[in-house]
Amino acid sequence: MKINKMLATVGVTGMLLGGVLAGCSSDSSSGSGGDGDKTVVELAGWGASPEEKELLQQTLEAFEEEHPNIEVKHEVVSDQYMDVMKTRLVGGEAADVFYLDASEAPGLIDTGVLEPLNDYVTDDFDLEDFQEPLLNAFKSDGTYYGFPKDFSTLSLFYNKEAFEEAGLEGPPETWEELQEYAEKLTVDEDGDGQPERFGLGISQELARQFYKFQPHGGQVTDSEGKAAFAGDNAIAALQPVVDMYTDEKTAGLPSDVGTDWGGDMFGQGKAAMVIEGNWTIPFLENNFQQLEFTTTELPTINGEKATAAFTVAYVMNKESEVKDASWELISYLTGKDGMEIWTSKGFALPTRQSVAEELGYADDPLRGSFIEGSAYAQPWQAGKNLPTIMNNFDNQFSSALLGEQSLEEALKKAQETANKEIGSAN
Repeated sequence: MKINKMLATVGVTGMLLGGVLAGCSSDSSSGSGGDGDKTVVELAGWGASPEEKELLQQTLEAFEEEHPNIEVKHEVVSDQYMDVMKTRLVGGEAADVFYLDASEAPGLIDTGVLEPLNDYVTDDFDLEDFQEPLLNAFKSDGTYYGFPKDFSTLSLFYNKEAFEEAGLEGPPETWEELQEYAEKLTVDEDGDGQPERFGLGISQELARQFYKFQPHGGQVTDSEGKAAFAGDNAIAALQPVVDMYTDEKTAGLPSDVGTDWGGDMFGQGKAAMVIEGNWTIPFLENNFQQLEFTTTELPTINGEKATAAFTVAYVMNKESEVKDASWELISYLTGKDGMEIWTSKGFALPTRQSVAEELGYADDPLRGSFIEGSAYAQPWQAGKNLPTIMNNFDNQFSSALLGEQSLEEALKKAQETANKEIGSAN
């Protein structure tokens, strides 16, 4: 899935204060292969860009300087991260602390392999400093199982030069206005029905569509965790996207113009607008330096603000033998000091409001829209059956975009097939 690819590339990554002093830790240095008097904490995550790797190293060095009795051994899992972690958890070989994407959190929490963190939290940790939607992505029945290290929401990227040429002043504020803008921004010079530039670049993946359901009263899953997106509410949410692509020809997929994802499509001038995450900013700045662009919050849907949030937490292995030291690491990495180091370059955005303000991101012309959206964003998760639901949605929604079946038929087929597979698995 493209979104996972982009998240893994840029990290969408963060940090916190608090906890018990390492010198008073009850952990034994032998629990994770101690070096002398030091307690060793194993940290596992996926790969990131060289810039992010350097930032993480700086953060870990700052942690070790403040906690001289703790040594962090950091491992990068290059491929099939969650498969590797699940195998290690079953085999009792998982790291003490590791990354967990919000989309995977409900399923892993359900297995009972994560350490509940409520008892470790002190007032100094300042839970209220986190943006609530991001914090709640790793919470179940009142219990916290992880704390978000960074995030990105989705914002609207638009080409300022294209807007000026089309006589458009300011971004669209509603989805209806977005459709009108897309029509004016679409360029089909030879009139062959295949635009050289689409008004809007889109994605067919559920990860980029699910946030549209809620403003129409719809949802991805029901209370039992089964697919529940085939109703009139979902059709109302998604039909405009299908119409723009199939009938109006004002929206296009990256593959339609020979690109891999929306950021590249936008950078090459083959879409005047795209809905993308914060990871797109450094990509555009590094690869399309002449491009004049900016970002804004997504247009309202059915009168409501809505966007998606992609976030990752640090979590603790329930079988860790160095839990106090592991909490020291988590509380620093998701704390104010650690998070400020980690997010200082803007590759990842801080989940703490105080850090976002300290670094000036709330007022940043490019990143401010992402920060603003975090207050009302919907985390990308939908229970432990999300992989099954997602696969069936993506396949059938693509078929509807291609005109092979109506949107109603596609959603019903996706929902029925997903629920059959869920039933069989259970």
